[in-house]
Amino acid sequence: QVRLVESGGGLVQAGGSLTLSCAASGISFGRYDMAWFRQAPGKEREFVAAIRSTGGRIYYRESVKGRFTISRGDATNTVILQMNSLGPEDSAVYYCAADERAHEYWNVRYYNFWGQGTQVTVSS
Repeated sequence: QVRLVESGGGLVQAGGSLTLSCAASGISFGRYDMAWFRQAPGKEREFVAAIRSTGGRIYYRESVKGRFTISRGDATNTVILQMNSLGPEDSAVYYCAADERAHEYWNVRYYNFWGQGTQVTVSS
């Protein structure tokens, strides 16, 4: 059974930092593309960052470039999202996603496995 479990969300003031973790089980983690998406109330789920299995190529949403960093630990089956310089616009539920090959890394439809999400709230 595949499980993705996010942790690390919370309430932070604008300009602050949070580190999100996603622990994966039930998959051959090193073979999977991993990503973070987020969803704010009343909005569609949107791509935040992704890291490939092969080669580890990394992609970011334009608005988080230079502030967020995605990384993976294949020995620990974990993907991390380090978030700095947070603003109220970053407030959302953050979801971890996985797929063996997400051909369109930005597209929710290409990820078969999802976590339950972790809430991030940034106060102004």
